[in-house]
Amino acid sequence: MIYLDNNATTPVAEEVLEEMARVSRVAYGNPGSRHLAGRKARQVLEDSREVIAEVIGCSPDEVVFTSGGTESSNLAIAGLTAGRKGTVILPPAEHPATEEAVKRLSKTGSRKHRLRLDGQGQLVKESLTEAPWDDAVLATALLAHNETGTVLDLQEISELCEQHGVPFHVDAVQAVGKIPVSFRRLKATTMSVASHKFCGPRGIGALIVRDGTRVIPQSLGGHQEQGRRAGTESVALAAGMARAMKLFHQNMDNHVGHLRSLRDHFQAGLASRCAPFVVNGCLERRLPNTLHAAFPGCNADALLVALDLAGICCSHGSACASGSSEPAPILLAMQLPSEIYSASIRFSIGPQNTMEEIDAAVQIISETVQRLRS
Repeated sequence: MIYLDNNATTPVAEEVLEEMARVSRVAYGNPGSRHLAGRKARQVLEDSREVIAEVIGCSPDEVVFTSGGTESSNLAIAGLTAGRKGTVILPPAEHPATEEAVKRLSKTGSRKHRLRLDGQGQLVKESLTEAPWDDAVLATALLAHNETGTVLDLQEISELCEQHGVPFHVDAVQAVGKIPVSFRRLKATTMSVASHKFCGPRGIGALIVRDGTRVIPQSLGGHQEQGRRAGTESVALAAGMARAMKLFHQNMDNHVGHLRSLRDHFQAGLASRCAPFVVNGCLERRLPNTLHAAFPGCNADALLVALDLAGICCSHGSACASGSSEPAPILLAMQLPSEIYSASIRFSIGPQNTMEEIDAAVQIISETVQRLRS
């Protein structure tokens, strides 16, 4: 098996597994308890919070642990707009966690205003200035698109939010752990992160909340996480997330270079052996591990099944939208022709992949594509 679906999830790093096992043995107490076992757990939890804050450019008090990226975006969108009605400004084809949370707001009287994307998946600047900022209660956007890998330039939207006093949520789930991300530089109000996207454990993420921001909690219970997210924190998962983030940060240049080298070699190999072959998204600004490409003349569903049988793990796009037979919304938003979006596949490389695997994948994919085309 060759695993090329790392944007869906990544294998947990051995160092992370070892750290979670160690913490489970020595810091098993409830971090809310005042006795020695509780204090040990609390220390590990707060140490983990400090590591995460240092890597992504925020203060430890701004880190709110959640169960993952979906809960983080749900908490931000609902918590920042609670009791308010107006317009939510967002690009098309956001992650389902955002799309469904905004859809719920529309049932209580708020409205959606869609920005426009160009053919590479970047925001059209004119659509930003044309948006109804005076009526806006929230703006939200992906930093890196989970399907195409396109990294958006969010400077102008953040400046407009600041100018009009509009909260700005950034979904950085697919970006953190693949490229350098600074919460401070984004000038966002909130930002979502998920551990399993960078070789950390599933079941833990974080919502970064700018100091002084009021976010209404969406779960009821105790006063954990400064009253923003009820429920006993998972200390071992938090420690695993922190270790995974630290591993990325310590080896960031080598990590990014490794991913980009494999991705570019993979892309060149497919381009030479699978023509016609089209890369979707922005070539200049994209995640170093992501290749979203079309094989005109092939049906994407048939290609996915054939590649799975041949031992290649890849996808249409977001695992959270799997099961849908509709074309990927991001490709429709980019106004790509049907012969492209009906033949498009997402490949996403991880740090565990090797050049030998990439060469083998090119061989298998090219043979499969040729067979399906004939």
